[in-house]
Amino acid sequence: MSDDPRQLLRAMFDAAVGAAHPSVCLPQHLAKIEPPKGRTIVIGAGKAAASMAAAVEEHWKGGPLEGLVVTRYEHGAPTSQIEVIEASHPVPDAAGREAAKRILEKVQGLTEDDLVLALISGGGSALMALPAEGVTLEEKQAVNKALLKSGANISEMNCVRKHLSAIKGGRLARAAAPARVVALMISDVPNDDLSVIASGPTVPDPTSREDALAVIAKYRIDAPEAVLKHLSSPDCETPKPGDAIFNRVENILIATPQGSLDAAAAVAHKAGYTPCILGDLEGESRDVALVHAGVAKQIANHGQPFQPPVAIISGGETTVTVRGNGKGGRDAEFLLGLTLALEGFGDISAIACDTDGIDGVETNAGAMMLPDSFARAQAKGVDLKALFANNDAFTAFEALGDLVVTGPTRTNVNDFRAILVPKRANGCHAGAAPATASEGLGGQLLRILGLQK
Repeated sequence: MSDDPRQLLRAMFDAAVGAAHPSVCLPQHLAKIEPPKGRTIVIGAGKAAASMAAAVEEHWKGGPLEGLVVTRYEHGAPTSQIEVIEASHPVPDAAGREAAKRILEKVQGLTEDDLVLALISGGGSALMALPAEGVTLEEKQAVNKALLKSGANISEMNCVRKHLSAIKGGRLARAAAPARVVALMISDVPNDDLSVIASGPTVPDPTSREDALAVIAKYRIDAPEAVLKHLSSPDCETPKPGDAIFNRVENILIATPQGSLDAAAAVAHKAGYTPCILGDLEGESRDVALVHAGVAKQIANHGQPFQPPVAIISGGETTVTVRGNGKGGRDAEFLLGLTLALEGFGDISAIACDTDGIDGVETNAGAMMLPDSFARAQAKGVDLKALFANNDAFTAFEALGDLVVTGPTRTNVNDFRAILVPKRANGCHAGAAPATASEGLGGQLLRILGLQK
């Protein structure tokens, strides 16, 4: 492995993406599914849906296939038996609505001898957008756009989406009954909550319409009257845990954010870095950046919780409360916040990218921060603080030439962040002692951040 931090960071990101690619993670699970006596209907939604469909076609040994999946524009993959439709993400469009309508039609009228193979991945909630009766696509788009700008987390957004949908929140499973349903799922959510991935079309919904109304009130969303009327009606409620319609439904995780973090950690370890995995994190991107900066400084200055060289690795999905009118997704926003928090501190380098290859709605997966990024910005006259205030992280890293551009990866396990803290020439701060393994990382972080003695 090269000593160049840029190459190591990119290799870690590539390993994280590769571990979650359907061609790698899907075949072993597909082989365990018993073929049906009747038809096999393949449906799916998400940023990985097309590549999952292609993997199914290559590895399925159970007879003829038919079906339809919907994925994001430019995330398609060649298939011969399963139709692939592309639609808009993160704001739904008419193509997604028509795809969802056709998917719902394909699973209706089946028998107990039939199998519905559902390929579900992150992004499916917006891509498979079939508004509930009485709600128009335009009204659902308005709510979705407002939620995206509000700072609501993915669980909150999907709670609202489920209750405005005719297909999500377990409704797809209800439509497919009495057929057997097996869902192969790639997780892009904290704690791998099956009911949140793509708004859980095959999963019981533990949230309620009252929860959805509470989210709208919490973030002061100016929802259309038809939306509020729909959420106020008991008829909009989703199927709940314990409902008999889920007796013949099996939901299987085939790739998770943790698996990708582990893959990246293995690359870092091979390069001589001690991996420090913080796990799946939520919160404002700029706040999460401050936490990471604090951890990096503590490692560099005091060798706590680990002696450098250390690779700090995290995933999850942060949020951005949009206050400016700049360009940039949550990963670039995180990295610009980290750059400002460190201001060239030590020889620290970092990467922050979305594993689907698209950070927000821009053309980049994310960006990199190198030890000289802050100095180069000053030399170029790039006002990082002003750009940060305007939510314009894309412009900042574009000016520095530090955007990471991969194109669509055709998978999605959410954000990937890695920070390299190299060994200092003069070692750690005198008298510092590394944290003990028995203390536990949670306690270590609390102490690092000054919240615990």
